[in-house]
Amino acid sequence: MLFNSVDFAIFLPVVFFLYWFVLEKKIKSQNLLVVAASYVFYGWWDWRFLSLIIFSTIVDYFVARRIQYTDSKSARKVLLWISILVNLGFLGFFKYYNFFADNFVEAFSFFGVMLEVDNLNIVLPVGISFYTFQTMSYTIDVYRKKLEATEDFIAFSAFVSFFPQLVAGPIERATHLLPQFYDKRSFDYSKAVDGARQILWGFFKKIVIADNCAEIVNQVFSNSSEMNSSSLILGAIFFSFQIYGDFSGYSDIAIGTSRLFGFDLMRNFAFPYFSRDIAEFWRRWHISLSTWFRDYLYIPIGGSRGDLSMKIRNTFIIFLVSGFWHGANWTFIFWGGLNAIYFLPLLLTDNNRKNLNIVAEDRIFPHFKEFFAILKTYLLTVFAWIFFRAESLEHAFEYVIGIFSNSIFQYPNIASPEVKGLMLILIIFIVFEWFGRQSSYAIQNMVSRLRIINYLLVLVLLSCIYFYGNFNSSYEFIYFQF
Repeated sequence: MLFNSVDFAIFLPVVFFLYWFVLEKKIKSQNLLVVAASYVFYGWWDWRFLSLIIFSTIVDYFVARRIQYTDSKSARKVLLWISILVNLGFLGFFKYYNFFADNFVEAFSFFGVMLEVDNLNIVLPVGISFYTFQTMSYTIDVYRKKLEATEDFIAFSAFVSFFPQLVAGPIERATHLLPQFYDKRSFDYSKAVDGARQILWGFFKKIVIADNCAEIVNQVFSNSSEMNSSSLILGAIFFSFQIYGDFSGYSDIAIGTSRLFGFDLMRNFAFPYFSRDIAEFWRRWHISLSTWFRDYLYIPIGGSRGDLSMKIRNTFIIFLVSGFWHGANWTFIFWGGLNAIYFLPLLLTDNNRKNLNIVAEDRIFPHFKEFFAILKTYLLTVFAWIFFRAESLEHAFEYVIGIFSNSIFQYPNIASPEVKGLMLILIIFIVFEWFGRQSSYAIQNMVSRLRIINYLLVLVLLSCIYFYGNFNSSYEFIYFQF
């Protein structure tokens, strides 16, 4: 089920009514409703893949309990690896089987050995990369004794399948989300209003920003060989706003929806395009995944400790794995490697944690040095996004070569009259984001004591969505494919 669908517009009020007005003060019943609603939400796409979620839930529930009550270090480690192999086994088969099969054949053909390996017609289950990492981190935390294994199977099932963030995150930690299913929840009007406001902002990002940008991005990338340099540059810039509006918009809707039910999810985006270096960008972009890789991969393999060669190795491992997590395509791996190259100078000069505060904090405008640092970081990011969006490495390099051509000073030859209007909308959007950058989301604190002002803001956003929104049903959320 898509957030931006009529189905969800009916589903959400029904679940909300049952949750608060029928099952109020009944924690176990509310949790059971969350599980049932989550399975309906996911099964709406393809009910057959519910078996994967249920199986992962059962495996990690019982494995974690065995780890909890086992003293033998070797037995605990075996149990941990059962969880990891089951979860990564499902993920590897559904997401990477054909990739490895194709590259296996190509590797042997390079040496003149022709092999035949049949590709399988595999459908990638929506959200498998997200809920797999979420349930796997639970078992790891129990193994590390950071968390006690739960005995409440319904609460654990609700944690794994919680529908607002099930298919595209944020990737929650059991230490943060699971305890919330144990506590009695009461309806908080102010929390619900804040959640509804964030949902509205998320829909604005998705339908007005991301989906309108998608029209131009698809045109440019599909016909890149026919586009002049200025058009290719615009296509890359529009994609940077498409993927940000799409993914952070989903996160806003997920976090806001969770607040309606009395839950707090972790923040997933913190205005990443206002970052002053790549290290800061990765602290602000897809925070739940970045911190997951930091805690469960980067630090265990040594992090930034050790000699120069180890630092370089660990940096490339974390970024290449992050790229590969996004999909079975060399473009994602190259994108990860490119970000590792961006990151290395900061790490090696010990400047990777230089910009920890909010840019221009308590100031209206940034200093010139800050402005150019933001611009440089943004342009590096846009360049890397070309490889993320391209169909293949060959396509990406052709696109880049096209940018660095004599046509850079020509007027864009994009066949769309909406470009100028969209650029104006993006400028207004950037202004809203800038003035809201010290909040969790841009319009969170744009609240007046005069209710009429608040209603006016809501009316303006709804009008923008209605008049300027792109309601093309083919534009699913980008991260559904991951």
